[in-house]
Amino acid sequence: MAAGLKTIIALSFILAIGFLLVILSCALWHEYLPLLVVATYILAPLPNWICSRCSNPDDFMESAGSAVVDFGRFCTAFLVVMGIALPVLLAHTGHIAVPAMVMSIIGGLLIYGTIISFTLFFQEEQDF
Repeated sequence: MAAGLKTIIALSFILAIGFLLVILSCALWHEYLPLLVVATYILAPLPNWICSRCSNPDDFMESAGSAVVDFGRFCTAFLVVMGIALPVLLAHTGHIAVPAMVMSIIGGLLIYGTIISFTLFFQEEQDF
């Protein structure tokens, strides 16, 4: 699957909208705690990437590193759920407003979805 210039521009535009929503959720209500969502969504793909590199898949033994890959997926899923749950928790305790929570969650999901889309579109094909 070849990614063209239009794909790069579209994904960059979606990423910019996600960052804009998170920054506006902080700036409009003068509470900067929703910026933690950006950190969780940027860190979310890292465990999956590191564990997939460490699993060392082989042609002869396909299930050799499945525990490491599953651990990476678990850590990634934990960070994604934390990126959604953190604004909900902050809104529940009264540290941020509910509209800031909604904007932060939508912006964070756009950021994470764009990161995943970038990795899917620009994955290198492995020829054996």
